[in-house]
Amino acid sequence: MWRRIYLLLVLLRLYYALSPSYLHPDEHFQGPEVIAGRIFGYPSNLTWEFTSATPIRSVFPLWLIYGWPLTILKWIWEGFGWDAVPATVTFYTLRVLMFTLSFVLEDWALQELVTVPKHRRVATLLVASSYVTWTFQTHTFSNSLETILVLWCLVLIARIKENAASQKTKSAILAFLIVLGIFNRITFPAFLLIPGISLLLHLRKRLTTLLTMILSATLTVLLAIMTDTDFYTPSTVHLRTLPHQAILTPLNNFLYNFDPSNLAAHGLHPYYQHLVVNLPQLLGPAFPLLFLSSRKDLNFYAALSGALALSLFQHQEARFLLPAVPLLLSSIQLPRRLPRLCIGVWVAFNAVLGVLMGVYHQGGVVPTQLWIGSQSASTSAQITHAFWWKTYSPPRWLLGSNHNVTTIDFMGIPGPEMLTQVAAATLCGLQSTTVLVAPLSAEFLDAYVDRPLRHQPPLDVSLSLEWQYGRHLNLDDMDFGDDGVGPTLSRVVGRRGLGVWRVVKPC
Repeated sequence: MWRRIYLLLVLLRLYYALSPSYLHPDEHFQGPEVIAGRIFGYPSNLTWEFTSATPIRSVFPLWLIYGWPLTILKWIWEGFGWDAVPATVTFYTLRVLMFTLSFVLEDWALQELVTVPKHRRVATLLVASSYVTWTFQTHTFSNSLETILVLWCLVLIARIKENAASQKTKSAILAFLIVLGIFNRITFPAFLLIPGISLLLHLRKRLTTLLTMILSATLTVLLAIMTDTDFYTPSTVHLRTLPHQAILTPLNNFLYNFDPSNLAAHGLHPYYQHLVVNLPQLLGPAFPLLFLSSRKDLNFYAALSGALALSLFQHQEARFLLPAVPLLLSSIQLPRRLPRLCIGVWVAFNAVLGVLMGVYHQGGVVPTQLWIGSQSASTSAQITHAFWWKTYSPPRWLLGSNHNVTTIDFMGIPGPEMLTQVAAATLCGLQSTTVLVAPLSAEFLDAYVDRPLRHQPPLDVSLSLEWQYGRHLNLDDMDFGDDGVGPTLSRVVGRRGLGVWRVVKPC
């Protein structure tokens, strides 16, 4: 029975992987925006993390995880003699890749980390039924990759400690994964503190195995530094010049995040944010069971040490704790009292969060950007300027091979200021090439939809709805203080969707 439930949950995970929800800008701007632009020549907007004098993001894991699958996709596509790879194909290729990594590597790792069959079944179903697995783990987050790397480092540590055979090979792979994890996210070692200490104690008399790890780590670090340096340096990189040209992105990242003034620019949180707010948000009704009914094994303490170490930094987002989620869920035991009630509450929590985060959360941004990119510049439907308002930043790479569109992100500036700038950039006449993308819940725009033009600048514009996507919720548009709970929910939920308006102004 449990296998059938697990298969159903895997199919549900695939459904959410193919659903174009948008959880956080970093899932695009710290990955596909960089790699897809280099491989396919798509428009791309590199963030300050990649363009500063001391870049803090490594491209080594990006090329390793995303680069080669997209390169193979390009070879296959061009091999059939087709035109450039559409952004839609690239987007869903990456989502299927992330689903595969989650389904194969994450679930496989859990099978090895939980050794008791009864406990393994519970752990597998809990992780497979978590909305975190359905959503975050199937999106292109560095945190999602970090989760898989943490799990497999724990698997290799357990294998090395249990079996003396082939320790050198396992140790070399472990060292490679540790370096890859650090270049992916500098928070990575936090989840390996306790397991790492136990491994070092085990290897203290096995010097050849330690030397193998050191050699593997050194070679991987050298490869990663060369990859980053080649990406960020305009001139050719050689081994003999590497000491003078080397770009050390993990060091830059650490120094940047060690400065409280830098963290303040991204938002400061209390030190208890991870433990009191973020973990309950990720685990839901399973959170109390960590204290009431759980095994305090190595997986549990690895997750706990990671959460405590990350709590030392005041910028704390829930997704930073993604590696802790499968580890903590795999340590939970169903309580003997009211087990059906606990399962029912767990199912309801994840069903609601799954639909909200996996389908509706900023769900129109990706389809809208793909639609804009598909509009040919040689037709009457051409678009040259796309203004975005009250949404997450639109990923430029989703425009595909369409380089004729200039994307302007207004974020959440006041409506009159936004419309003034849109009007100033719009050419007069009915054949306007300017569009405005905004949530249908933005009541400010109602007065301008299909409005008769009166030649009254500066806001004498008319908006004509050209395209819309219904499964979109803008949770950042909640204003309970001014509008009240009822009216706000009625507006944001009742008028859900994202619209594309053609902007027209008189000559």
